[in-house]
Amino acid sequence: MYEDFTVTDRWTGEPLHCTWKGTVVAIATRHADATDIRFAVNGRAVWIAMPNLAWIEMKRQTGKVITDYVAAQAAGRYLKSAIDSGYDNGREMYTMTIEEVLEHAHAVVKEAGSTANLPSLPIINDDIKPETYMGELPGDPGSPAYANSPQPDTNERVKL
Repeated sequence: MYEDFTVTDRWTGEPLHCTWKGTVVAIATRHADATDIRFAVNGRAVWIAMPNLAWIEMKRQTGKVITDYVAAQAAGRYLKSAIDSGYDNGREMYTMTIEEVLEHAHAVVKEAGSTANLPSLPIINDDIKPETYMGELPGDPGSPAYANSPQPDTNERVKL
């Protein structure tokens, strides 16, 4: 979806290849109450800053959580819309509002049909999903990271 896409720059007509590169909690890196999602846009670093309060607001409004996958996809969707609309002017950092995070998170899940349908991160190989390459992902219930802990029941699982 939005972890690896190409979009045409509105002003130059140039194709821009955008690839998700990582997610960083900005509290540690720049003392901001945000989560920064990094993309490479034709090799140029572009950061999308998402306020951490959006995670709290999503939980308050819907009882659902914004997962890492949803955050990366929402940031990518925001970046694509910024480029499509001509808002992208080559800046290194864009800051989303809480409302924009919620809007794009809802739209991403609606487009995918379910959080289970979102592409896995990190992108190891375009032809191989991480689960196939690595087995279970580190945070998945039943993986070694859970080490002998029981599988969560349906009441403990949260889906957006």
